[in-house]
Amino acid sequence: MSLVSFESKNNISYIHFNRPERYNALNKEMLKELLKAVEKAEQNEDQILILSGEGNAFCAGGDISMMKDFSEKKFFDEVMDTIGKIALKLYRLPKIVVSAIQGSAVGLGLSLALCADYVIAQNDAKLGMLFIGIGLAPDGGGHFWLQERIGTQKAKAFTWGLKQVEGAKAKQMGLVDMITDEKVGDFAKGFADKLLTTPIIAMLKTKQIYHAAKEKDLIYYLEEEKKAQWELRGTEDHKEGVAAFLEKRKPVFKGK
Repeated sequence: MSLVSFESKNNISYIHFNRPERYNALNKEMLKELLKAVEKAEQNEDQILILSGEGNAFCAGGDISMMKDFSEKKFFDEVMDTIGKIALKLYRLPKIVVSAIQGSAVGLGLSLALCADYVIAQNDAKLGMLFIGIGLAPDGGGHFWLQERIGTQKAKAFTWGLKQVEGAKAKQMGLVDMITDEKVGDFAKGFADKLLTTPIIAMLKTKQIYHAAKEKDLIYYLEEEKKAQWELRGTEDHKEGVAAFLEKRKPVFKGK
């Protein structure tokens, strides 16, 4: 079974995370499939891309089971480079990208959601960075997306706060553009259909102008995030955070 599905229909591309039994947590194989799906979208003529997750979550972030393999530099580099390629391709994509969030969008899952030009969430969705809970910093361009949407000071507070916010609060903060009580996939499709009746080529020109000016910043953040994660994965706090998560207990951090 494919861990990421791709569909093109009526000028809209759809990428679905398809690991619902793990709340669409991203492992190495799933990230590779996601990159291939984004490349398919990159190559077609559709003007809109919708990102969504199957089941009860958008994406629960990176699969914690990967962390044990992060001590191998080759494995670590492959995963982080794949994440970087996905983020850059989504940012450069000559389409309007829409993310449709239900349930949780946390960690890397939230970074991917925030790649979108429009972020739509159900009212009861929960958004959080949460990397700090396992002694890591955001990746997937998380620093960049948060700074773009809410500014540096609020981005730091949100990243360090270890909190999740629901749809209405996320919209108030600027993390989310629209909220809905409807099934978010249906709402996103209806919104995309409306976009197709607008001068979307002009919209894409505006996107290109803004994003071309900021692309170097995104590349900088992706490179620095990779360096930071390699350093942090060897800390006692990271090891404790992972152990506590797996053992379903509260971590005891020591700042080491």
